[in-house]
Amino acid sequence: MPVYRIDGITPVVDPTAYVHETAVLIGDAIVGPGCYVGPHAVMRGDFGRLILEGGANLQDTCVMHGFPGTDTVVEENGHIGHGAVLHGCRIGRNSLVGMNAVVMDGAVIGAESIVAACAFVKARFECAERSMLVGSPAKLLRQVSDDELAWKSRGTAEYQALARRSMATLTPTQPLSEVEEGRARIKVSDVQPLYQSRK
Repeated sequence: MPVYRIDGITPVVDPTAYVHETAVLIGDAIVGPGCYVGPHAVMRGDFGRLILEGGANLQDTCVMHGFPGTDTVVEENGHIGHGAVLHGCRIGRNSLVGMNAVVMDGAVIGAESIVAACAFVKARFECAERSMLVGSPAKLLRQVSDDELAWKSRGTAEYQALARRSMATLTPTQPLSEVEEGRARIKVSDVQPLYQSRK
């Protein structure tokens, strides 16, 4: 993976974390135990400190950055969906930030909350635990249900397992020229999108 020291500060990656080889870590970036950092994610710690606490994930093409002297933190078991941008904010324990959402400076997302896909959370916004935030600018829709929280936690556990699977089996290779007969499928749990679990 591209890892860069700047001003004498080097990124830190716990040995039990998985960081994809195309992810970029710069300067004051700290990846905790059991974390997953996906392809083309960027932790650009050239101004502020960036922290992924234990069991958190930062998925494909996400960006973490912040102003000088600030901390951008994803607390334990935080789940950051594809393409999300976090800038100088704090994402509470066991919370989910949906795909392509943006969370701005000084925002504090309470524990076990969900920020919907494509939501825009304004600077200095704060919400209580188990908040369901939607829209642009993001507003409180309602409280996160027990079923939604269980679904979120299960998805995060899948990413923690993916970190272990990736360390054990992910290797560069060449593509096949055609689909082989009886092609195997990836064997994982039966976790489903939230809409399917509501049938």
